[in-house]
Amino acid sequence: MTQTEYKIYVDDIVRRVEFARLQVSDYHIVKTVAISKYSTSEEIEKLYNIGQRAFGENKVQDLKSKAETLEDLPLEWHFVGNLQKNKINNLLDRDPTLFHSLDSLELASELQKKLLAKNMTLDCLMQINSAKEDSKHGFMPEVALDAYIQISKECPNINLRGVMSIGAHSDNKEKVKQSFLTTHAIYKECPDATICSMGMSGDFELAIVCGSNMIRLGSILFNK
Repeated sequence: MTQTEYKIYVDDIVRRVEFARLQVSDYHIVKTVAISKYSTSEEIEKLYNIGQRAFGENKVQDLKSKAETLEDLPLEWHFVGNLQKNKINNLLDRDPTLFHSLDSLELASELQKKLLAKNMTLDCLMQINSAKEDSKHGFMPEVALDAYIQISKECPNINLRGVMSIGAHSDNKEKVKQSFLTTHAIYKECPDATICSMGMSGDFELAIVCGSNMIRLGSILFNK
Protein backbone atom coordinates (compact mmCIF):
# COMPACT_ATOMS: atom_id res chain seq x y z
CA MET A 1 0.00 0.00 0.00
CA THR A 2 1.43 3.36 -1.02
CA GLN A 3 1.48 6.32 1.38
CA THR A 4 -1.43 7.88 -0.53
CA GLU A 5 -3.47 4.67 -0.41
CA TYR A 6 -2.68 4.28 3.28
CA LYS A 7 -3.85 7.83 3.99
CA ILE A 8 -7.15 7.14 2.24
CA TYR A 9 -7.49 3.94 4.29
CA VAL A 10 -6.82 5.76 7.60
CA ASP A 11 -9.09 8.65 6.63
CA ASP A 12 -11.95 6.15 6.36
CA ILE A 13 -11.32 5.04 9.96
CA VAL A 14 -11.30 8.69 11.03
CA ARG A 15 -14.68 9.16 9.34
CA ARG A 16 -16.05 6.19 11.28
CA VAL A 17 -14.83 7.74 14.53
CA GLU A 18 -16.44 11.05 13.53
CA PHE A 19 -19.77 9.42 12.72
CA ALA A 20 -19.82 7.61 16.08
CA ARG A 21 -18.87 10.66 18.15
CA LEU A 22 -21.52 12.81 16.47
CA GLN A 23 -24.12 10.34 17.71
CA VAL A 24 -23.12 11.44 21.21
CA SER A 25 -22.71 15.18 20.67
CA ASP A 26 -21.21 17.76 18.35
CA TYR A 27 -18.92 18.60 21.24
CA HIS A 28 -17.85 15.06 22.12
CA ILE A 29 -14.10 14.77 21.47
CA VAL A 30 -12.47 11.37 20.95
CA LYS A 31 -8.71 10.82 21.06
CA THR A 32 -7.14 7.90 19.21
CA VAL A 33 -4.10 6.11 20.60
CA ALA A 34 -2.41 3.92 17.99
CA ILE A 35 -1.44 0.64 19.65
CA SER A 36 1.88 -0.14 18.00
CA LYS A 37 2.92 -3.26 19.93
CA TYR A 38 2.92 -5.42 16.79
CA SER A 39 4.29 -2.71 14.52
CA THR A 40 7.78 -1.59 13.58
CA SER A 41 9.32 1.83 14.03
CA GLU A 42 9.00 2.29 10.27
CA GLU A 43 5.26 1.59 10.42
CA ILE A 44 4.88 4.04 13.30
CA GLU A 45 6.67 6.72 11.30
CA LYS A 46 4.42 6.03 8.31
CA LEU A 47 1.35 6.64 10.47
CA TYR A 48 2.98 9.71 12.02
CA ASN A 49 3.46 11.15 8.53
CA ILE A 50 -0.29 11.24 7.98
CA GLY A 51 -1.06 12.88 11.30
CA GLN A 52 -1.08 10.35 14.16
CA ARG A 53 0.81 11.47 17.27
CA ALA A 54 -0.16 9.22 20.21
CA PHE A 55 1.18 5.65 20.28
CA GLY A 56 0.83 2.91 22.87
CA GLU A 57 3.04 -0.03 23.82
CA ASN A 58 2.37 -2.88 26.24
CA LYS A 59 5.97 -3.88 27.05
CA VAL A 60 8.36 -1.50 28.76
CA GLN A 61 11.35 -2.68 26.71
CA ASP A 62 9.49 -2.13 23.43
CA LEU A 63 8.43 1.32 24.55
CA LYS A 64 12.02 2.19 25.38
CA SER A 65 13.39 0.82 22.11
CA LYS A 66 10.84 2.49 19.83
CA ALA A 67 10.92 5.79 21.70
CA GLU A 68 14.69 5.92 21.36
CA THR A 69 14.60 4.99 17.67
CA LEU A 70 11.99 7.66 16.97
CA GLU A 71 13.23 10.29 19.42
CA ASP A 72 13.45 12.95 16.69
CA LEU A 73 9.68 12.80 16.19
CA PRO A 74 7.32 14.64 18.61
CA LEU A 75 5.43 11.50 19.61
CA GLU A 76 3.22 11.00 22.63
CA TRP A 77 3.94 7.61 24.22
CA HIS A 78 1.35 5.69 26.24
CA PHE A 79 1.88 2.50 28.22
CA VAL A 80 -1.11 0.18 27.93
CA GLY A 81 0.17 -3.15 29.26
CA ASN A 82 0.07 -4.95 32.57
CA LEU A 83 2.90 -3.45 34.64
CA GLN A 84 5.02 -5.74 36.80
CA LYS A 85 6.32 -4.11 39.97
CA ASN A 86 9.94 -4.84 39.03
CA LYS A 87 9.46 -2.86 35.80
CA ILE A 88 8.15 0.32 37.42
CA ASN A 89 11.48 2.15 37.49
CA ASN A 90 12.15 1.25 33.86
CA LEU A 91 8.78 2.70 32.89
CA LEU A 92 9.31 5.86 34.90
CA ASP A 93 12.66 6.39 33.18
CA ARG A 94 10.65 6.75 29.94
CA ASP A 95 8.15 9.14 31.62
CA PRO A 96 5.17 8.16 29.42
CA THR A 97 2.36 10.61 28.71
CA LEU A 98 -0.20 8.24 30.22
CA PHE A 99 -0.22 4.87 31.97
CA HIS A 100 -3.50 3.17 31.06
CA SER A 101 -3.62 0.07 33.23
CA LEU A 102 -3.37 0.77 36.96
CA ASP A 103 -5.13 -2.42 38.01
CA SER A 104 -4.65 -2.94 41.77
CA LEU A 105 -4.14 -1.14 45.06
CA GLU A 106 -0.86 -3.01 45.47
CA LEU A 107 0.46 -1.65 42.20
CA ALA A 108 -0.73 1.85 43.10
CA SER A 109 1.10 1.69 46.43
CA GLU A 110 4.35 0.50 44.84
CA LEU A 111 4.07 3.04 42.05
CA GLN A 112 3.53 5.82 44.59
CA LYS A 113 6.71 4.82 46.44
CA LYS A 114 8.81 4.86 43.27
CA LEU A 115 7.33 8.16 42.08
CA LEU A 116 7.98 9.78 45.45
CA ALA A 117 11.59 8.57 45.44
CA LYS A 118 12.09 10.08 41.99
CA ASN A 119 10.15 13.26 42.83
CA MET A 120 7.86 12.54 39.87
CA THR A 121 4.17 12.43 39.12
CA LEU A 122 2.49 10.19 36.55
CA ASP A 123 -0.83 10.54 34.77
CA CYS A 124 -2.72 7.24 35.05
CA LEU A 125 -5.99 5.56 34.23
CA MET A 126 -7.49 3.02 36.60
CA GLN A 127 -8.39 -0.23 34.85
CA ILE A 128 -11.85 -1.65 35.46
CA ASN A 129 -12.77 -5.26 34.72
CA SER A 130 -16.30 -4.28 33.80
CA ALA A 131 -17.03 -7.59 32.07
CA LYS A 132 -15.86 -9.55 35.14
CA GLU A 133 -13.75 -11.88 33.03
CA ASP A 134 -10.96 -13.97 34.54
CA SER A 135 -8.73 -13.24 31.56
CA LYS A 136 -8.76 -9.50 32.27
CA HIS A 137 -7.00 -7.38 34.87
CA GLY A 138 -8.55 -4.53 36.79
CA PHE A 139 -10.90 -3.58 39.60
CA MET A 140 -14.33 -5.15 39.78
CA PRO A 141 -17.11 -2.63 39.15
CA GLU A 142 -18.48 -2.91 42.70
CA VAL A 143 -15.25 -1.64 44.27
CA ALA A 144 -13.89 0.56 41.47
CA LEU A 145 -15.20 3.93 42.67
CA ASP A 146 -14.00 3.39 46.24
CA ALA A 147 -10.60 2.28 44.94
CA TYR A 148 -10.37 5.34 42.69
CA ILE A 149 -11.06 7.65 45.62
CA GLN A 150 -8.62 5.75 47.84
CA ILE A 151 -5.80 5.98 45.31
CA SER A 152 -6.50 9.68 44.80
CA LYS A 153 -6.17 10.29 48.53
CA GLU A 154 -3.31 7.94 49.41
CA CYS A 155 -1.11 8.27 46.32
CA PRO A 156 -0.53 12.00 45.68
CA ASN A 157 2.13 11.37 43.03
CA ILE A 158 -0.36 9.37 40.94
CA ASN A 159 -2.46 11.77 38.92
CA LEU A 160 -5.60 9.78 38.16
CA ARG A 161 -7.10 11.12 34.94
CA GLY A 162 -9.94 8.63 34.57
CA VAL A 163 -10.64 4.99 33.80
CA MET A 164 -9.94 2.34 31.19
CA SER A 165 -11.58 -0.96 30.34
CA ILE A 166 -11.67 -3.62 27.66
CA GLY A 167 -15.05 -4.59 26.27
CA ALA A 168 -16.54 -7.97 27.02
CA HIS A 169 -15.05 -10.79 24.96
CA SER A 170 -18.29 -11.81 23.31
CA ASP A 171 -20.07 -11.96 19.96
CA ASN A 172 -23.15 -10.67 21.79
CA LYS A 173 -23.23 -6.94 21.04
CA GLU A 174 -25.54 -6.23 23.97
CA LYS A 175 -23.10 -7.87 26.39
CA VAL A 176 -20.23 -5.77 25.00
CA LYS A 177 -22.39 -2.64 25.18
CA GLN A 178 -23.29 -3.34 28.81
CA SER A 179 -19.62 -3.67 29.77
CA PHE A 180 -18.96 -0.24 28.22
CA LEU A 181 -21.97 1.33 29.92
CA THR A 182 -20.82 -0.08 33.25
CA THR A 183 -17.40 1.53 32.87
CA HIS A 184 -18.85 4.84 31.71
CA ALA A 185 -21.24 4.98 34.68
CA ILE A 186 -18.30 4.55 37.07
CA TYR A 187 -16.28 7.15 35.16
CA LYS A 188 -19.05 9.69 35.66
CA GLU A 189 -18.80 9.20 39.42
CA CYS A 190 -15.00 9.45 39.68
CA PRO A 191 -13.86 12.81 41.06
CA ASP A 192 -12.19 15.06 38.46
CA ALA A 193 -12.01 12.25 35.87
CA THR A 194 -11.66 13.47 32.28
CA ILE A 195 -10.71 10.31 30.36
CA CYS A 196 -12.90 7.28 29.70
CA SER A 197 -10.75 4.96 27.59
CA MET A 198 -12.81 2.21 25.96
CA GLY A 199 -12.86 0.63 22.53
CA MET A 200 -10.40 -1.20 20.32
CA SER A 201 -10.27 -2.20 16.66
CA GLY A 202 -13.34 -4.44 16.75
CA ASP A 203 -15.66 -2.36 18.92
CA PHE A 204 -14.53 1.27 18.94
CA GLU A 205 -17.70 2.66 17.37
CA LEU A 206 -19.90 1.03 19.99
CA ALA A 207 -17.54 2.23 22.75
CA ILE A 208 -17.74 5.82 21.51
CA VAL A 209 -21.54 5.74 21.40
CA CYS A 210 -21.42 4.47 25.01
CA GLY A 211 -19.35 7.49 26.06
CA SER A 212 -15.70 6.67 25.39
CA ASN A 213 -13.49 9.67 24.71
CA MET A 214 -10.28 7.72 24.11
CA ILE A 215 -9.96 4.68 21.86
CA ARG A 216 -7.03 2.30 21.42
CA LEU A 217 -6.66 1.10 17.82
CA GLY A 218 -4.00 -1.39 16.80
CA SER A 219 -4.60 -3.88 13.99
CA ILE A 220 -7.16 -1.81 12.11
CA LEU A 221 -5.05 1.35 12.13
CA PHE A 222 -1.89 -0.41 11.01
CA ASN A 223 -3.86 -2.46 8.44
CA LYS A 224 -2.74 -5.82 9.86
